[in-house]
Amino acid sequence: MAEALDRATREALRAAPDGTAGPCLASVHRGLEGPFSRYLRGQRKAAEALGLRFREEVIDPEEGPSGLVARVRALDQDGSVHGVLVEHPLPPPYDFSAAIGQLRAEKDVDGVGTENLGRLLTGRPGHAPAVCLAALAVARHYMLPIEGQPVAVVGRSGTVGLPLALLLTRRTPGPNATVTVAHSKTPDLARALSTSKTIFTCAGSPHLLTRTVVPEGASVVDIGLASMPDPSRPSGARMVGDADPDSLEGWARALSPVPGGVGPVTVAQLMWNTVSAWQTLTGRETPP
Repeated sequence: MAEALDRATREALRAAPDGTAGPCLASVHRGLEGPFSRYLRGQRKAAEALGLRFREEVIDPEEGPSGLVARVRALDQDGSVHGVLVEHPLPPPYDFSAAIGQLRAEKDVDGVGTENLGRLLTGRPGHAPAVCLAALAVARHYMLPIEGQPVAVVGRSGTVGLPLALLLTRRTPGPNATVTVAHSKTPDLARALSTSKTIFTCAGSPHLLTRTVVPEGASVVDIGLASMPDPSRPSGARMVGDADPDSLEGWARALSPVPGGVGPVTVAQLMWNTVSAWQTLTGRETPP
């Protein structure tokens, strides 16, 4: 993906040599430290490395939910912006669905709006959630058993777990996997995962997956991200995933790390989607 993304981006910027009309990603967030801040730093770094324009849109608490909606609506109408990402999940009273609903499908480069999710369900072209595509890219790169295999998704959010399950069940040339969807409230998680060759987890529940629930020899792609107190860190906290790496050491066939696993690939996929959106919105060819 990295080589194709770089090639597509360089071609795009050659078409707009001064960079003013090149691909632009706007990231809307609350400006707080937490799991999203790491994702934000990755976005900025990748955009700068590739030559994309990057805008941070910080929502002031005084703006409130209506301010967030108005800001996203303005970005949708801004012709110089080609992709928009909104921090999620958002705490009450912010309404993520209302905010992301202001975007046309082409600018929803994170693939989490109602229209893009509907396109995914019906098999129409659109942006699929970047994190889901990234998790699948990781699994395929390391040749984890998903093609035609029993696979589990632990997590049922409308922006990650359920779209990922849909992508895994796609017909040829898709994975054709037989998918079990479980979650943190599944009564007998070990039984639900017992036949799974590969487990994608996105429950946001630290150390939910241990060797007591993961079948021996299964592979785990950890998409979960949460903050846990850690006095040894300068920040007083550390980022962890859903899987317990100490428990799964020597038990699981493979385990993607958190942080540093699916996250960087998600950023790359987001950049790819932004370039693709720029191509579509400006009438140029889509990336190869």
